[in-house]
Amino acid sequence: MVEMTVPVEVVSVEIPDGTNIVIGQAHFIKTVDDLHEALVGVGPHLRFGVAFCEASGARLIRRSGNDDDLVARATGIASAIGAGHAFVALLREGFPINVLNPLKAVPEVCNVVCATANPVEVLVAVTRRGRGIIGVVDGEPPVGVETEADVAERRSLLRHIGYKL
Repeated sequence: MVEMTVPVEVVSVEIPDGTNIVIGQAHFIKTVDDLHEALVGVGPHLRFGVAFCEASGARLIRRSGNDDDLVARATGIASAIGAGHAFVALLREGFPINVLNPLKAVPEVCNVVCATANPVEVLVAVTRRGRGIIGVVDGEPPVGVETEADVAERRSLLRHIGYKL
């Protein structure tokens, strides 16, 4: 066993207003096409851009989507992360709750590390072999525990946006 210190880089990701992000890991050159098909299947209203970092071969950032701005932004975020097999999906006019199961059902998807509209910091380990996502920091720490009034407000919001009866 070789002991070594592994540097960790923090890649800050700012989420554009009105946009959500899903970051995960997958494997295979056709991943970007399968992610695209999964997102298209959610519904015609969803706008998205997807980027996927190949880990071998040509090692290109593969990209796709139905919104050129989101494709460009997802590609920029994937490039900043620079970890093999990482994928980034940016969503507009839709929410992660609507796309997570379809994305996780893509056979190449290994895991999803975050799905949020919050600013994100991606923790990337850097070794001689390359870069790998080891986690994310998503959101700020809690400042307390919800009260009964907070529960009522949460449930009211969920009913208002159509997620509760």
